[in-house]
Amino acid sequence: MYRFLQNLKIASYIVVLAALLGIGLPLRLSAQIVGATLSGTVTDTSGGVVPNADVTAKNVSTGISRMTTTNGSGLFTIPNLQPGPYEITVAAGGFNTDVRSGISLNVGQELVLNFTVKPGMAVQKVEVNAEAPTVNLANATLGGINDSTTVAELPLNGRSWTDLATLQPGVHLSQDQPPINAGDRIKRGLGLELTISGGRPQQNNYMLDGVNINDYANAGPGSVLGGNLGTDAVAEFSILTTNYAAEYGRTSGGVISAVTKSGTNQFHGSAYEFLRNSALDARNFFDPPVIPPFRRNQYGGSAGGPIQKDKTFIFGDYEGVSQGLGTTSLQNVPTQAARNGILFFQGTPPDGCSAIAGNPSQCQLTVDPNITKFLNTNLIPLPNQPIPAGSNAAQFGFQAFQITRENFFTIRADHNFSERIASSPRIFSTRRRRASRTNTRPSSFTTLCSARWWP
Repeated sequence: MYRFLQNLKIASYIVVLAALLGIGLPLRLSAQIVGATLSGTVTDTSGGVVPNADVTAKNVSTGISRMTTTNGSGLFTIPNLQPGPYEITVAAGGFNTDVRSGISLNVGQELVLNFTVKPGMAVQKVEVNAEAPTVNLANATLGGINDSTTVAELPLNGRSWTDLATLQPGVHLSQDQPPINAGDRIKRGLGLELTISGGRPQQNNYMLDGVNINDYANAGPGSVLGGNLGTDAVAEFSILTTNYAAEYGRTSGGVISAVTKSGTNQFHGSAYEFLRNSALDARNFFDPPVIPPFRRNQYGGSAGGPIQKDKTFIFGDYEGVSQGLGTTSLQNVPTQAARNGILFFQGTPPDGCSAIAGNPSQCQLTVDPNITKFLNTNLIPLPNQPIPAGSNAAQFGFQAFQITRENFFTIRADHNFSERIASSPRIFSTRRRRASRTNTRPSSFTTLCSARWWP
């Protein structure tokens, strides 16, 4: 806990520094990668376009508004809107004000929303509570969205949010991947291996708040346990399978783009602990009568809220895993007869092996007394599994116990300077350790600072 508080203190300093950098170095970011884009046309009842109409998109959760004006063709575009519920208002001189609520925007969504305003006084409002169109009219991209309800409520073994990607059509889990502790797994990456629209797992692109998070093998991100912590910090994520726009790049497979939660005008939070242990497990075929011990405690909490209403927000999430895993391992060892030089054979006896009278399938080797001393030590134990008939070797089974600890936390701050300038610094930190290894995996500490500016 002391180390966590120390890291949290350092993180708060970096958040402030990143926010100051965001003020001084505003960047124009792509609208489709992180935020949603709202576009459409404003016309009157006769079908004529309405230029110079004010279009305002207000985030209901944060109270933050973004405004633009239609051009000479009645067209408008509001890019980089934070995912969430919105209220859209259209106002023009000589026309009633049109207010449309109940509009929900998702990560990377390009929503086309057209308005028809009626002649009248601007003080008169026409309010409509309706959902956004379900048909994508902006492009031919195929994919889907896993919203916050899906991420929070569906059961996940290990609480890895990337496991939910398989809910979308065209996304399949690679069934032939080796276990997470196998040597061959290092070449493939430690994360979930997904094939999207028939592509290889290493052809996918994973993004978090618009930043690529593919691992060293260009595969999905994953910890030493093979998962991705921080489920409570993920607001939603999209899976783009086909025909996605060029700004995503870096991939010939699919795109998995997630966005972290942010604070709102209402304080909200969560706390949890999940338990798995060997008392709930079934016995493996190779296990001894006693099931190998297994304990996993997964715990954490999150909280978010306003620092200054309608202007500055903060959100933080912490998750820890403590796991003790016992596994049954099998090794091939020589039988007691083989140690004494008595071997089974088929056909011609091996060179130097004299046939034993009365037993044509066995022969006797001369055993060097020096090797006998080596064979009779604990370095090569005797078999404790059934010995197959006619075999010179059998298996020795033993239980190994591995302790793994992992800590993850993230902090996100959002500050809106005006309707055209905003800054959103974020910090992610992960520390992992396996006690069965002589070395400790180093901590990863990442700072992301994005500033947004709209002309």
